[in-house]
Amino acid sequence: MKAIAKTSRNNGRTTGISDRTSDIVLVVFCIAILLVIAYPLYYVLIASVSNPYDVYAGKTFFLPSGFTLDGYKAVFADSSIVTGYLNTIKYTVIGTVFSVVMIYLTAYPLSNRELPGRKFLSIFFIITMYFGGGLVPTYLIVKSTGLIGSMWSLFLPGGVAVGNMIIVRNFFENSIPKEMIEAAEIDGASKWTTFIRIVVPLSRSIMAVMVVFSMVAYWNDWFTAMIYLPDPESHPLPLILRNILIKSSASASQASTISGGYAELNKLTELIKFSSMIVAAVPMLIIYPFVQKYFEKGFMAGAVKG
Repeated sequence: MKAIAKTSRNNGRTTGISDRTSDIVLVVFCIAILLVIAYPLYYVLIASVSNPYDVYAGKTFFLPSGFTLDGYKAVFADSSIVTGYLNTIKYTVIGTVFSVVMIYLTAYPLSNRELPGRKFLSIFFIITMYFGGGLVPTYLIVKSTGLIGSMWSLFLPGGVAVGNMIIVRNFFENSIPKEMIEAAEIDGASKWTTFIRIVVPLSRSIMAVMVVFSMVAYWNDWFTAMIYLPDPESHPLPLILRNILIKSSASASQASTISGGYAELNKLTELIKFSSMIVAAVPMLIIYPFVQKYFEKGFMAGAVKG
């Protein structure tokens, strides 16, 4: 009884663990999760400036071993890097704007439960998530429309990301007050005016989520450009980095017949591999903190509610 009485103190509330202790446990747990998530990226960073043989021998863990910048020098020695960066920025900006606009224009009508054929249209979009014609039919369609060699071949075939569209549709259904839309229509606002002046400003959080999703997708996309953009001057950064890595691997392979040449070229190839990851990832890592709060809020708001 005395033990029960002791635990019943503090205004009659029973507490097994104090608030301070629970906060400490929570902070320690969050730090552990952060380390598990962040360490792989940090490892790639220190590996890009370390001796590759030390990396594979397990000598590189927290600090670089055998510091060198040869990997970055080899990457930036290629004059096409600047062109690749500019192309990627252009494709990412245009593609993100195009995708977000298309997602909004698709999701908003489907969020209206009174839309004729709404169920059929929703099923039609969902089917495209699981079934597709494949690479060859898609290529033939893009070729027949004259988009080969045009940057629009990167955007038009997949302009509406159906998964993202469903998230935005759920946001419109659950987070935009219907009374506000009805009040605007009673005051004489058209559907388009209501969409631009009410729906879009109230959905900035979910818009941030779509912007991040689209930016990451277009920034990292190299396969689509490899298929539809034959001109090297129009290649994005990921494709250029891939080509640099392939060239260095081929050189190392050819040097295997030369005495003493293989080891150094193989070492440089490994450095280029790690350096390319950092060069490609840094811009997205810089941008993400500025949209993080909108990303978290919008993603939760766009989740499916039971």
